[in-house]
Amino acid sequence: MDNKTVERLVKTAIIAALYAVVTIVLAPISYGAIQFRVSEIMVLLAFFDPFYIAGLTIGCFIANILGPNGLTDIIFGTIATFISVCAISFTGRFARNKKASLLIASLWPTVFNGLIIGGMLSYLYKLPLALSIGEVAIGEFVVVTIVGLQVVKFIQNKYGKLLLIHKNLK
Repeated sequence: MDNKTVERLVKTAIIAALYAVVTIVLAPISYGAIQFRVSEIMVLLAFFDPFYIAGLTIGCFIANILGPNGLTDIIFGTIATFISVCAISFTGRFARNKKASLLIASLWPTVFNGLIIGGMLSYLYKLPLALSIGEVAIGEFVVVTIVGLQVVKFIQNKYGKLLLIHKNLK
């Protein structure tokens, strides 16, 4: 294994650990019928570089293993995150207008997690399907689109070019 491979593995592990730790530390709002998973802000990293897909997916997997919703969440929660970050990355790669495309990309977790996690929580907690989908979608929209886009904007304004950190990961 060369140094570049080791470096990429370490950086993937760091992203995964950050996602999992933030989710678990904020567990009261990260799991359940109404959730605001603050770690989901990190999914916007996939817009700038597909490298982040693995770390974010693994981080979600770890957080769901340690969460209260069992095997169902381990499987479906991880799938929802994987689909969301892939859609975010795809949007970022083919974007002509980066600003408008970032807004569009930020909506993918609202759609996919709303449907997949909302359906899962409806099943687990015997809640009305439309209510569960709506609650998860609102949580994702608030965290990723409203707060997450502001975090990206802050980083852009504070540090110049938009998220240059991804260039060091290639």
